[in-house]
Amino acid sequence: MTTAHAFPRSDRSPLGVWWWTVDRWMLGVVALLIAIGVVISFSASPAAAVRMNIGDPFHFAVRQCLFAVGAAVMVVTVSMLDVKGVRRSSFFIWLAAIAIMIALPFFGHNAKGATRWIEFGGFSFQPSEYMKPALMVLVAWMFAEGQKGQGVPGVSVAFGLYALSIGLLLVQPDVGQTVLITVAFGAAFWMAGVPLSWVMLLGATAIAGLSSTYFLLPHVHSRVDKFLSPDKADTHQVDAAAVAQAAGGLFGRGPGEGVMKRHVPDLHTDFAYSVGAEEFGLVFSLLLIALFAFVVIRGLYRAMKLSDPFEQVAAAGLFVMVGEQAIINMAVNLNLIPTKGMTLPFISYGGSSMLAMGLTLGMALALTRRRPGAYTPTEGLAKAGEFA
Repeated sequence: MTTAHAFPRSDRSPLGVWWWTVDRWMLGVVALLIAIGVVISFSASPAAAVRMNIGDPFHFAVRQCLFAVGAAVMVVTVSMLDVKGVRRSSFFIWLAAIAIMIALPFFGHNAKGATRWIEFGGFSFQPSEYMKPALMVLVAWMFAEGQKGQGVPGVSVAFGLYALSIGLLLVQPDVGQTVLITVAFGAAFWMAGVPLSWVMLLGATAIAGLSSTYFLLPHVHSRVDKFLSPDKADTHQVDAAAVAQAAGGLFGRGPGEGVMKRHVPDLHTDFAYSVGAEEFGLVFSLLLIALFAFVVIRGLYRAMKLSDPFEQVAAAGLFVMVGEQAIINMAVNLNLIPTKGMTLPFISYGGSSMLAMGLTLGMALALTRRRPGAYTPTEGLAKAGEFA
């Protein structure tokens, strides 16, 4: 890019240094995703407000704007941290999130058979959203410490952190987040260079454990049965989403002109993708997929070029987590997997999701910033003009 820059190269202020070391292409795509989320919220808010008997038609849109500003601030602020700051903040964030998750059965808000939120001042707070990126950084740290061979039981500690985290998730219960964290943990486990047999053992254990939820948790049993036998169950949610996507055609009905969104439950949260597909069409849907693909592919490419094992595994794990969450949400909208209440990063309405995703990509950007010795000597990204 050959554009004018907000800061000269001679600017050594914290903001100036950040600007010249952060991945500005990634930053731009994240900003675009946040902006798209705000646009879709204005399309979905009136219909959602009617369904929920809320007088202000733009109730959710106004809130989403506030969440979007908070997420943008979160991305910039967290991405300015150094590596030690990322590790330290992750430790305290994980501790705080786990403490709140322990308290959820006693003080949490129950909705749709799950206790995942704490409500205060008209807002809901979901601690597991913040626990996810913090856990990924901590397990990468432990894997890296274990590889040093200095007597630190890094792998054992990492598994302990993972087991405690998913144990508390299953108490809520939240199987979707458990699957998300398990896959990301497995990816970090593999990227840390552990023997393949261990990775296969972890995969087999995870599959067996998650399969057991079909028999142990009634809502999981119900959702899987609906997916496998749609002719014998009420599939209004996914059917309405499919009709909305088909109605959009190639270029959509136009902003605010969607009709089927009035019949899509949770249209402003889990099914925001379908709202966008109806109003902006297939072209928009493919663009959205391309933006998430860019974030994941570029992020993984940069992570694999990092020279420090901790930074490499932590950054890659965070990008995998973002991509995985996007895939799960869009797969539900396309009726490729059983329904799951999981937001589309930066697009779906929700303060906890929006701010936590800002935290996640802020940490990933902080770990992949250009620093002396951060990248391998042959890495072309380390050239002075890379982000120019």
